[in-house]
Amino acid sequence: MNGKTVVYMINISEISLRFADKVIFDGITLFIRDSERIGIVGDNGTGKTTFLRSLLNEVYLDKGTIEIKSGKTIAYLSQEATELPDISVLEFMRRSSGISDVEAEMKRLEKEISACDHESREYELILSTYENITHEFEIKGGYSFDSEAKRILSGLGFKNDDFSRSCMEFSGGWKIRINLAVVLSKNADILLLDEPTNHLDSESMEWLESYLKNHHGAILTVSHDRRFLDKMVSKILELKRGKFEIYSGNYSFYLKEKDRRLEALKKEYEAQQGEIKRIQDFIDRFRSKASKAPQVQSRIKMLEKFDVIELENESKKIRIKFPDTVKSGNEVIKADGLAKSYGDLQVFSGVNFTVYRGEKIAVVGKNGAGKSTLFKILAGETEPSGGSFGFGLNVSPAYFSQESADNLSTGNNIWEEIRACDTAENDTRLRNLLGAFLFSGNDIYKPISVLSGGEKSRLALLKILLSKSNLLILDEPTNHLDAATKNLFQQALLIFDGTIIIVSHDRYFLDELAGKVYEIKDGSLRIIEGNYSYYMEKRDQAENEAVAVKPEESEEATAYKSKEQKRAEAELRNRMHKETKYFKDKLNSVESEIEEMENRKSEIEALLSAGTETDIDRTIELSREIGELEVNLAYKLDEWAELNEKLEDKLESFR
Repeated sequence: MNGKTVVYMINISEISLRFADKVIFDGITLFIRDSERIGIVGDNGTGKTTFLRSLLNEVYLDKGTIEIKSGKTIAYLSQEATELPDISVLEFMRRSSGISDVEAEMKRLEKEISACDHESREYELILSTYENITHEFEIKGGYSFDSEAKRILSGLGFKNDDFSRSCMEFSGGWKIRINLAVVLSKNADILLLDEPTNHLDSESMEWLESYLKNHHGAILTVSHDRRFLDKMVSKILELKRGKFEIYSGNYSFYLKEKDRRLEALKKEYEAQQGEIKRIQDFIDRFRSKASKAPQVQSRIKMLEKFDVIELENESKKIRIKFPDTVKSGNEVIKADGLAKSYGDLQVFSGVNFTVYRGEKIAVVGKNGAGKSTLFKILAGETEPSGGSFGFGLNVSPAYFSQESADNLSTGNNIWEEIRACDTAENDTRLRNLLGAFLFSGNDIYKPISVLSGGEKSRLALLKILLSKSNLLILDEPTNHLDAATKNLFQQALLIFDGTIIIVSHDRYFLDELAGKVYEIKDGSLRIIEGNYSYYMEKRDQAENEAVAVKPEESEEATAYKSKEQKRAEAELRNRMHKETKYFKDKLNSVESEIEEMENRKSEIEALLSAGTETDIDRTIELSREIGELEVNLAYKLDEWAELNEKLEDKLESFR
């Protein structure tokens, strides 16, 4: 690269880590650029969170090094709720950022300055210190910190009254939001975000995505939210068997590319196994013949040189299916003028709807809009303040919420709790289902009393799945599911022949499942016939129309341009062309290189798939070339993304 050394934001060199007999990292080497957006995925327990913590130097590695570019700051969001101090939310943000300490020091120095002889040497020293501390306050954004902190808190769903409330008054999910607000307010060069969208409603998630897109530094995030990863990242790192598989694209690209790589590997594996068998057959056939000894020894050495391809053991395919249920009447739920208030607080009123058999309905709205309250009314856990509702003929409802975990029998272990369900599933099938819900091996004998909140929620959800209900009322069922389990659960819901009404913050999950949306907003319920994407399209369209410039105003503004205006616009176009030409030319060059590499890669894959290459050395050479091409392609795609971003920034500066 023209003899220049590339300086990365983070240099990770040959790191290894083992817990007992489990390998977490196995010689990982990785380089992360200044403004990269990286999603980290992998099965539960592979070490994704451990990797983020290792970047914070909170994990003692067995070997290897992690170097962060000098002077760069890091902010980390844990997925676990932590105990927060008994101070206001805004004050907690000020203290966490260091603003409060700097401000206190400024006030102390101001007192000393006012009490000091202005002609003394001491005065000059104090004044110099004060100037330095004031400069630090400015760098930390101290003068605008409160307004920026309030903007972040509002974006994450907090109301103005919440800013002065004690952190201790909030629930676990809201405490995680407070920690997220702290992380964002630090404006760090490197953001490490562990499940940042957990406990966010859809509007808060959209705000977060918009905020992060404007972040100046690198972002590494662990997330099970497919839509979030699709929007936010341009590279996926899959942690598997102690190594990172690199995919230069978003999550949808990763899924497609992973399948393509697996198919290519299977073909390569089959070709290699065929060659190994052919050589082994020769050895077995002529091993006892002295005249063939040199050839036999030659082939034995050939086998020893093989870098044997290993295919991952594909776990037995688990299919989740709800049991057959009694068919309900056509009208499943009918609500007439439902209202709920707590004292003077009106949550909603005048809510009317009819849910029909077989419908799959997503209920959306901001946190606090009343989604969970509506579900609790339907589940009989709270009484409405007004109006009424009723279930139709033969309706058998099942209700899941995060509080469902409280209904488990704490005297049982997991296996006893599941075996007590009224189900026709045999023990093997039940064990498979427990495995799909992340309870495997001896874990199924763990007492319920020692399970974490997430484990209890998964178990409660599995019990719902085994029930013979024909109406499912599901409040955030996917919160504690990994990507694989979430996908299995979604497939089960798609083929469920009953009725579903669901709240979930996972937009992709809702988009694939629901065909109708109930929006609770400003105390009312609005019904949208369509999936979640259609609802979002209509919502955005309405918002855009509300702020759009009137056509006649736009035409009037452009109809009367002076010669000076036209000349200025022409000069701007010329300057824009000159200043963006370098990036456009460089992009064209990089795109040509990428195309050449992809064409060569396709040629090799075609050769290997055709099976025309009989020379084993040649086959190995081609396989090695594919590996080198994939590495070089990854770097070229990174270069392309960086150039494209710089071009966009340059174009944006002219708008």
